[in-house]
Amino acid sequence: MKTARAAANPRPRRRGALPLWAAVLSLVGGLLFAGSASSTARPGDTLADPPRQQPLRDATAGLFLHWGMFTSPRHDDCAAWEKAVTDSGWTPQYWVDEARKLGASYIVLATFHSRLGYARPWPSKIPGSCSTRRDFLGELIAAGAAKGVRTILYMTDDPKWHDEQGVETLDSAAYSAHKGRDVDLTTRPGFGEFSYENFFEVMDGYPKLSGFWIDNDNEYWEQHELYEQIRERRPDLTLSNNNEDTPIMDMVSHEQKTGMTPPYDQPSAIWTPMPRLTESCYKVPSTGAWWYDGQDRPVDTGLNVGRYVANAGTSIKSLMDLQAMVDGRFPPQQRKFTDFMKDYLPPIRESLHGVDGGGYAHGGMQPGAWNDGAYGYVTVSRARPTTQYVHVTTRPTGGDRIELRDNGYRVTEVTDLRTGERLPFGQRDGRLTIRSIDDWDAYDTVFKAETAPQRYGVYPTGSVKASQPQLTDGDFTTYTDNGGALPASFTLDLGRVKKAAYLGVNQREWSPTHNRSTFGRPEDSARIKDYTVSASDDGEHWRRVAAGELESARGIRFVDLGDGLRTRYLKLDVATTWSAPGAPNFYRRLKIDEIQVGHDHVRRR
Repeated sequence: MKTARAAANPRPRRRGALPLWAAVLSLVGGLLFAGSASSTARPGDTLADPPRQQPLRDATAGLFLHWGMFTSPRHDDCAAWEKAVTDSGWTPQYWVDEARKLGASYIVLATFHSRLGYARPWPSKIPGSCSTRRDFLGELIAAGAAKGVRTILYMTDDPKWHDEQGVETLDSAAYSAHKGRDVDLTTRPGFGEFSYENFFEVMDGYPKLSGFWIDNDNEYWEQHELYEQIRERRPDLTLSNNNEDTPIMDMVSHEQKTGMTPPYDQPSAIWTPMPRLTESCYKVPSTGAWWYDGQDRPVDTGLNVGRYVANAGTSIKSLMDLQAMVDGRFPPQQRKFTDFMKDYLPPIRESLHGVDGGGYAHGGMQPGAWNDGAYGYVTVSRARPTTQYVHVTTRPTGGDRIELRDNGYRVTEVTDLRTGERLPFGQRDGRLTIRSIDDWDAYDTVFKAETAPQRYGVYPTGSVKASQPQLTDGDFTTYTDNGGALPASFTLDLGRVKKAAYLGVNQREWSPTHNRSTFGRPEDSARIKDYTVSASDDGEHWRRVAAGELESARGIRFVDLGDGLRTRYLKLDVATTWSAPGAPNFYRRLKIDEIQVGHDHVRRR
């Protein structure tokens, strides 16, 4: 096996046996992410969660920059574009400073883009498309490193836009002369070979580059084991892929979706389960292309703040696309937004950075739809797990209170994070009610809730046995899969007759919850719909104690069992799921991470 000190020239591999370490990584990745019900890998395992991923795991946001030859005004000549950029005063410090205003810790530079002229913003020795003499990439990497902002390079797989603007942007003759044989860059194999060689040039030439953001896959890359070679040569580089969940990738990026209710809830359209590193990439301007098209497009501040909070509340990274002009600066309305965020974020920074989404694998109260039309998210501090933040992104239609399921957390104090004002609150029937709210923020009212170290009224991990052991093992990397068979039944054994007040169900976040049927797409939420819960003292004679329809929503869901129930066994029978026959990947499929049994509720006036 070659080490990271391998020779500089890439070797064009063929399909065959992987290096031992790559085979292990593929195995671990497959177990962790591909859906094995008997998975035992943990997020902290060395291969499943390598050190290179830590900066991404710690990140809240990134800045996505589509900027190239066809940035308005369009340039058909590489040298002319480079001159225009330099003459206009481009400086990498501007991008780095704008990223910091947004709380972004990384920049993805999309210049080698299929619809921006395949421009390479570095001096390349490989002919075939635009390559600048000035080292814009190197300057950006250095400027970012000086201020703690990492640089990731976008790489495209697709040659089909090579003459979209009426000018040929790929030079097959020059690349063929370089290779000593005919290579057609306008074909996928030819372009795959050209771009494959560029990967190696960049990772060998820029030791402080942080990673590659890859727009899907090219067959040539796969056939020649590009990713495995990157892992050998530069194990520090992260790999992100757009809309494709490949185990060897560090992160999956989900492209902007619209049509959600509320419209900022992009996580409802995401299909990658935790603890997978996941990113949502979206345009900050409300209209237009991903790159600057010559117009000062409007920015919906409320929508974009909501997206930022929604993603942080579900452990998803926000990759925000702002549209750099030729000089690198943003149009006025986008500059206004970054200046707004520079002042808006610091007072609530602790609730958005260094946190995990609440209601998922890291604990926390329940996010989503609350009382009187209110909607919001919960974040949990990594450094202080007893501190949770309640984000109200849509305020209730009337009244001065917020009510959400407390998930067994005994709250000891609630304050308005911006003002420090202490607020009255109560807990009853599994719900936290924050009262006397008279200072609603226009976009995100944040309450800091301090909680007791131990949850109350929930049977601890290991005390409840299940017919499928993954349901109660406390491990969110293992789960139960019904294999497409419905109805499905899940039995819980409390060990002896005990109190049982509710079930807390975490279904696997592997499918969207956003119902797209109004857009001609089938319902594809692979979550419980019609259910019944039965109780038994002996495991043979059963009585129904609850029935209903569980909402299709992310995060923990609750099934209340009524007051005074005592039983040894509980059985959850699932009759139907939300997915429609037209969504075969999800239809009748059910995956459950954990089921917790609660026996009592916190009570506080």
